[in-house]
Amino acid sequence: MKLIATPARLSTAKATFDADFKARLHWSVETDAAIEARVAEILADVRGRGDAALLDHTRRFDRLDAPGMDALELTAAELRAAFESLPAAQREALEAAARRVRTYHEAQKRACGESWSYRDADGSLLGQKVTPLDRVGIYVPGGRAAYPSSVLMNAIPAHVAGVGEIIMVVPTPGGEKNSLVLAAAHVAGVTRAFTLGGAQAIGALAYGTETVPAVDKITGPGNAYVAAAKRRVFGTVGIDMIAGPSEILVLADGSTPPDWVAMDLFSQAEHDELAQSILLSPDAAYIDAVQAAIDRLLPTMPRADIIAASLNGRGALIHTRSMEEACEISNRIAPEHLEVSSREPHRWEPLLRHAGAIFLGAWTSESLGDYCAGPNHVLPTSGTARFSSPLGVYDFQKRSSLIEVSEAGAQVLGHIAVTLAEGEGLHAHAEAARLRLTPPAPGSAAAVRQGDR
Repeated sequence: MKLIATPARLSTAKATFDADFKARLHWSVETDAAIEARVAEILADVRGRGDAALLDHTRRFDRLDAPGMDALELTAAELRAAFESLPAAQREALEAAARRVRTYHEAQKRACGESWSYRDADGSLLGQKVTPLDRVGIYVPGGRAAYPSSVLMNAIPAHVAGVGEIIMVVPTPGGEKNSLVLAAAHVAGVTRAFTLGGAQAIGALAYGTETVPAVDKITGPGNAYVAAAKRRVFGTVGIDMIAGPSEILVLADGSTPPDWVAMDLFSQAEHDELAQSILLSPDAAYIDAVQAAIDRLLPTMPRADIIAASLNGRGALIHTRSMEEACEISNRIAPEHLEVSSREPHRWEPLLRHAGAIFLGAWTSESLGDYCAGPNHVLPTSGTARFSSPLGVYDFQKRSSLIEVSEAGAQVLGHIAVTLAEGEGLHAHAEAARLRLTPPAPGSAAAVRQGDR
């Protein structure tokens, strides 16, 4: 039976566009109640029984019967051996990608991750102290596919930020370890690594066990059980985000070869059936050409069944009145990945306010950003780019305010604080500020006012 992929054809000129568009975008972020209940049980078990619970759940869910926790920990020697066992081309590609990711995040740290301070006119010092987290956990998906790029994108910014320990967990169903993932952990500077997955791995990182140390923050994508577990442990530890299905939005003026755009849509659709791929273009004939390319190229794809299910269920080819309107619709979507496939990408970029990552020009395929361009590929999904950002160095740092008030500054700020504190009825606050006021000279207006008290 021939697979057919027919993304919804929408037009902004139609009266029903808003309703049709909203229906296509809809995706429920609610976790299934049965998943939530199971995750709650697993987390409670890990918190209560520690290593014993991890061994039981790993035996059950990953079909890995380990005699003890030492069998689930990957040594530094094993990570190095995995790296050295790779073909030269893979070693060189990993190292090249790691260099680019590191260079980008080092620039990010210089731009927004440094401490700063200044002194005002009265000599008071005000500023911000930026310090790295002590220990973080990174979750790397396993099972259907291996993601060495996720190791690089999570571990390298943590390393650049100055995190002291980076603990990696990765499921290995049936005990099958992926050499590329292990090699990436070696290249990225992972401190310790465990072959653990699912909600039990999140619980181990959040609460700690006899073997797995508790961390300060957990980052990295996972399945519905991992997402539910991250949501539940938030507050005990920090988390990066709750990620939904992958998304790509292509804004095209018709100048890019249709095959390129069709393959870019495939690049997200092949992740899973819920991934979303959307094309916005003011050129109706070009949209027809992209559909023709989809029809021609789909049978050549190893994951054609997943691509077809994704495009049929959530894909859309949208005819707009103009590129300006396409940019406005893009802002409504706030996509994870946004390609501006245009002769003049910098003409449209200022109009684009909400996106996880913006890929400018026909030569900039989203896949390059996934692996080796440099910016992080852990991005906000499901419209959350309206208020959140890609994973970065800043996610592995915290900020403390610095305040050093001089004697002269206390005289200025003290009167302000006294007035506001008394207005709020917090008299100890007011008195703490008043005690630091220098006694006024005898006979001065201030002294008279003080005597009136």
